[in-house]
Parts: sequence; structure tokens; C-alpha cells
Amino acid sequence: LVWFWQAWQTRQALHYLIRAEQILSPRDGQIEARQKPVDVHRYADSVLTLLGKLDRFYTTKELAEEFFSCGNALYSLGLTIVAIASFEKAIKINPEYQQAYYGCGNVLSTLGRNEEAVAKYEKAIKINCNDHYAWYNYGNTLSNLGRNEKAIPSYEKAIKIHPNYYKAWNNCGLALSALMRMEDAIACYEKVITIKPNDYQAWVNRGLALYRIGRNEEAIISYGKAIEIKSDDHEAWWGRGIVLYDLGRIEEAIVSYEKAVAIKSDLYEVWYNCGNALYDLGREEEAVVSYEKAVAINPDYYEAWYNCGIALYDLGRKEKAIVSYEKAIEINPDYHEAWFNKACCSALLGKLEETIENLQQAIELNSEYREMAKTDADFDGIRQDARFQALVGE
Repeated sequence: LVWFWQAWQTRQALHYLIRAEQILSPRDGQIEARQKPVDVHRYADSVLTLLGKLDRFYTTKELAEEFFSCGNALYSLGLTIVAIASFEKAIKINPEYQQAYYGCGNVLSTLGRNEEAVAKYEKAIKINCNDHYAWYNYGNTLSNLGRNEKAIPSYEKAIKIHPNYYKAWNNCGLALSALMRMEDAIACYEKVITIKPNDYQAWVNRGLALYRIGRNEEAIISYGKAIEIKSDDHEAWWGRGIVLYDLGRIEEAIVSYEKAVAIKSDLYEVWYNCGNALYDLGREEEAVVSYEKAVAINPDYYEAWYNCGIALYDLGRKEKAIVSYEKAIEINPDYHEAWFNKACCSALLGKLEETIENLQQAIELNSEYREMAKTDADFDGIRQDARFQALVGE
């Protein structure tokens, strides 16, 4: 009875932490009041030791179930490594314990140990081929590994067992989208919507798939449905803005982009897209602000640095434009457009040496700039210089 007493103690302790301390759903201010967060991993060795004692006393189906239950509780506490050890103990005691393989696969997948997770799910499915959850998570893990061709049949297995399992329909659609099978993906998303009409993510996914095959008007409707359901979904606003921009509805696109960044301000690509739309409307000052937001969030976004340079150039701020082009070149030294535009700004500022150096670099990267420089008015001030003439072949 010793092993039973220790198993009971283990479960009671874990249940106490969950129930009394409410570590899975802390009250408002509870975490802050502690000042120092509880590190559940400090208890890992003690739990493992206790599990080891149980293993020595008895090895039965009942004990395997105790290890399985303990593994689930440990996983809930964030003790992933110890949870794996507990599931492995259950499997060692009962090699046909399908749920233990499944539970272990879930933890491994959470840790990004996808190859190991795949092996566990395969074992779980082999023992019980009618577990739609196992097929679904197997598909998810295969997708995480980029094996979408293999993931799709897994989702289809889950769907065959449970036809209304909307999560499997949705993720099957994502795998199909990754393979550019958009029509099939759309069919999956529409199945999700049939089962669960208020699934805003399915409407978003459908909108993206429709956009990718040029069905833009339908895509806008799909994004609109997502926004009706969840008005603070930044992905829906962003996607809607992209489609509107492509349709030439620039003002509406800007409104959508602004909604997206109002919800989630660190979307540097949306700031960039908004900058492009503002620039297209001749609102260069506002475009510069958007580009600057983009590069403040992602300093390596060389396209935003470059486009910011163009807007600054149009505003007559040649020195600042050069700084933006230099940032783009620093990140991407082969960015020939930035080299050429920097040469244009240098020429207008009368910086002959810099002009020749930048233009030469642009021509080395793309010989078409030799002909472009011959007619570009920005070089009129140095057109009679011998070095410029030699460089462009005049």
C-alpha cells in the first residue's frame, strides 16, 4: 500500500496547487502581490524522485494510470520535462497505453520537439486509429515540420471520424493553402463556417485564400464578416486593407490599415503598407511618419527605409533621403535602387565625389542605370564632368 499512499500524496499536492493557489487561473493582482513569480520547475526533481519511488513499489495498469494522470497535471503546471518523464513511465509500464503516447506527443509538440511528437502520435494512432484528436494533432505537428502533403490525409482522417470537427477542417485548409491549393482550401474554410458561422478566423483564412486567386470582391466580404464577428481582429483589417489597395480603393485601404495598427501597434508591415498608400495619394509627410514607424519596430526593414527615402526626396529633404538610402544599403548592400537614388540626391546637392561613387556602384549591380543616368535630370548639374561622361559612356 506504500505506492498507493505516495501516489495519492502526489495527486493531492498537485490538486492543491491548482485549487488553493489557483496557479492556472490567478486572481487579479495575485501574481503582482507575490513580487517574485513562482518557479514551478524548482519542484521538478522532488516530483521525479517521488515518481521513482512509486515505480519501484509496483508496476501495474493502475500505476500506469497514476503516472498518466500525474503527467497531465504536471503538463498543466508547465512542468513539461517532468510531464514527459511521467508519460514515459506510464508507457514503460503499459506499452499499449494509447492516451499516454498521445499526451506525451502533445507535450513534445509544445516544446517544438516535433519529430519526437510525430513518433508518439503514430504510436497512439496505431493503437487506436479512431482517435480523431490524435489524427488532428498528428496533422498539426506534420504541418509544423512543413510536411503539408502528409498532414492533409491526417486531417481528413480526423474529419472522417468526426465530420463536424471544425478545427480539423480549418487546419486542413491551412495546409492546402500552404500548397497553393486555394480552391480546396476555400472549401474547407466554408465547411468550418457551415459548422460554426461565428468562427472569425475561418472568415479571415477564407478571405486570404480568395485574395490569392484574384477573387478580391469576395475576399472583402469575407474579411468584413470576420470584422463583424470580432471587430478588434487586426489580421482581418490588415487583409481587408491589402485587397482594397489592390482594387485601387486607396482611401478605404488606409482606414483599414489604421484600424489594424490601432489594435496592434507593432505591425511594421502594416505601417509600411499604410505608408505606400499615403504616398500614392500624394500625402508624403504622413507617408514618412508611417515608414518611420515601420523601421522603429523593425530596423532591418530595408524596403521601408528605401521608400521613406523616396518620400523625403519628393519633399525636397535630400540629406535625410540620403540617410534613409544609406540605411537600406547597410542592410542590403546589393540594393541597386538605393545606390542609384542616393547618387541622384548627391548630384542635386552638388556632391560630385559621392555621386560618382554611388552611381558606379549602382551600374555595377545593374547596368541599366548607365542608360537611365544619361537622361535623368537629377544629373544635369554634373553632366559635363569627365568622370560622369566616362561612367555613362557619353
